[in-house]
Amino acid sequence: MRKIATTALIVLASFTLGFAVRSWIAEAPAPERKVTGIGGIFFKCKSPKATRAWYRQHLGLNTNPYGAVFQWYQGADSTQKGYTQWSPFKDSTDYFLPSKKDFMINYRVVNMEALLKEFKRDSVVVTDTIETYSYGKFLHIMDPDGNKIELWEPYDKEYGKMGSGVTR
Repeated sequence: MRKIATTALIVLASFTLGFAVRSWIAEAPAPERKVTGIGGIFFKCKSPKATRAWYRQHLGLNTNPYGAVFQWYQGADSTQKGYTQWSPFKDSTDYFLPSKKDFMINYRVVNMEALLKEFKRDSVVVTDTIETYSYGKFLHIMDPDGNKIELWEPYDKEYGKMGSGVTR
């Protein structure tokens, strides 16, 4: 009888501890979300015009003088549009400097000013200052592998009003 009671007590304690741990894990704060998606893909090529034409003809991209814009709806709020920019750059561009890579990824972020403070605190290499346009804020940083990263805090409504021709 004592063995059964002890076993029952152990099983009950295990379930109780399991539920307590599960509840504690569920209530633990999630890490702050900084990047919300890919804002754009930029790459070097010999002839951006020919590359845009090839992608238009063979992959059906609706290109413009700057590349193409992919429109989508944000998962958290399916009534809100979002955009991702695709842009071929002339292989001689210095826009990717100081990176020596042939590509650059643009990440959509939230709260650019707070990120900049974190970057300075953490000694992240920041290559410029925050630039603000009608369709969002931009900042460039370098990752440890020498890749230049463009960060974009988008104003999607303004970007959408511009259509697919964005200049910067």
